[in-house]
Amino acid sequence: MAKLTDFMVSRVRAKLIKIFLSRPTEMYYVRELTRAAKEEINAVRRELARMTEKGMVKNEKRGNRLYYQFRDTYPFYEPLLSIVVKTTSLGKNLITNRGKLGFIKFAFLSGRFIRGLKRGPNDVDLVVIGQVISPQLAIIVKDYEEAAGTEVNYSTMTEEEFGYRLSRKDPFITGILIQPRVMIIGDDVDMVV
Repeated sequence: MAKLTDFMVSRVRAKLIKIFLSRPTEMYYVRELTRAAKEEINAVRRELARMTEKGMVKNEKRGNRLYYQFRDTYPFYEPLLSIVVKTTSLGKNLITNRGKLGFIKFAFLSGRFIRGLKRGPNDVDLVVIGQVISPQLAIIVKDYEEAAGTEVNYSTMTEEEFGYRLSRKDPFITGILIQPRVMIIGDDVDMVV
């Protein structure tokens, strides 16, 4: 399985990107990042300086602390966010347990969910299309909900149901397809053709 460290020069940078993009709306101070990354403080400071220089992170002074946050305007923000989603947490669990979940043709997470943005009660965070073993999926989702402390609103359907609803321009399907998403399993283009 591919790891974030495969795409990065520095192990510390890979850990910092994972921390930042696992919760993209959060700001972190240096000691907090050091504890989360389990790295030496000087290595974290050095990498934060490089990331700031490259335009990856921004910093903001609050009181006597300097807080850092990943820039959503960074040119590779979307691809990095997608990589982090697929190699950590719910995305990783779906990929790792794909065989136990039945035959999944497509699975994706909503953009609002992965960015940690406020979601409405009718927003769908995860969509799984195929012959899904629902109890197994429910276990994976429940484990994630307990670990993350947030609820996941998900929907499953067969390929036939999805195809039918797509051809009829069903408002539910249209609504989820016009929103940004990250494909966990399957290809975006194959899904809508």
